[in-house]
This record gives sequence, structure tokens and C-alpha cells, in this order.
Amino acid sequence: MSSVPESIQDFPTRATALEAGQLARRIWELGEWFHNFDLHGVPTAPHHFLGDFPNIKWRRIAKAIPDDLTGASVLDVGCDKLPGEFDYVLFMGLFYHLRYPLLALDNLIKKVAGKLVFQTMVRGSARVQEWADDYPIWNTQIFEERDFPAMYFIEKSYSNDPTNWWIPNCAAVEGMLRSSGLAIEEHPEPETWICSPVSATRQGKFIVDHELQGTL
Repeated sequence: MSSVPESIQDFPTRATALEAGQLARRIWELGEWFHNFDLHGVPTAPHHFLGDFPNIKWRRIAKAIPDDLTGASVLDVGCDKLPGEFDYVLFMGLFYHLRYPLLALDNLIKKVAGKLVFQTMVRGSARVQEWADDYPIWNTQIFEERDFPAMYFIEKSYSNDPTNWWIPNCAAVEGMLRSSGLAIEEHPEPETWICSPVSATRQGKFIVDHELQGTL
């Protein structure tokens, strides 16, 4: 995604016709934009293959987030290492780009004091059902069930993107969230879950620390 240079940020709230033309030309020069931002009346990706993205997705998610977050701390996860915990942690559009997704999720729990807004690409079955707590090793049938929790590994590329590594089905998402100590509170749209940590620590340690120390 292209960044917004200072010259664009200096524009008034809404550009004049001349400024809009200059702005549109500069946006085009920066290359293809993945997100359709409205920069002073000029869209950055008006012909996005997903439509008015990410607005079309956020409109369905927003109902699960309070309108007023005055006084709340919010972390939009990218790659910065920030100390402390946050009232709202947004982990959106990242999970399927990771080679070690569950490890990332387990580490992310350390930053969640209140709610986690988790969004990922989902493929395969959208159905979620109850499964037994354990199965004998000779039971191979469960792995042929379409609704069984599964992650699809992309060896080369998907949607012309070589960073798409692991894409879960719906049951796998919910299973992984629970296994990381999260309780699922809302599912506002097919690819998004609102969660809160309920059992992310055991005997004073986070699950990921137990795993790395061999005490899980």
C-alpha cells in the first residue's frame, strides 16, 4: 500500500478542481493502492476489485465497536513493538500473511487488555459444529469431513500474492482463538471475530511462554 506523502497531507479539507487534478496525478504516480482512501475528495483506489474497500467491510464490523472510544487505548497491529496492553487491539488482514500464525496469535494476546478485533481471509467451509475432545488414531474419517477445522497452506501464491501462507476455514479460526485463551463474543461479519482474553494465562504465565518452556 502506498504511503501518503507530506505534500498530500498539506491539502485543505477538500481540494479545488485544480488541486484535485494534481492530487489524482500524484496518487497515480505512487502506483497501485490497495485501500481506497478519500483524500480531500479524491479516491485512491476507485476501481478496487473488492469495491469501496475497506469501507464496505468496516461498515459491517463497526456495529460491534462502541461509537465513543474516548479514553480507550487502541493498537492497530502492524509491525511496531510497543510496551503495555491496550483496550482494543485490531489484528486485521495479517493472520494469513504469516508463516507462523498461531505463534503470532499467542504472542499478540499479551497486548490485549480488553477486546481483540480479529479478521482474516477465510476459505473452505463456513460451518462450525461441535467435535469430540479426542479421537483414536485409527479414526481418519474426521479429516475427510468438510467442516472439520483446517488450514490451507499456500506454497507459492494466491491471488497473485506470495505472502498468502495459511488460510483457515471458519472452524479453524474459532478453534485457534479458543486455544489461545480467547472467548468469542461476536462474529459481526464472515471474516471477523470480536474476542476477549479469559484464559490466556495459566499459573501466572502466558500460553506461549509455557509452550516455549515446555510446561504447557
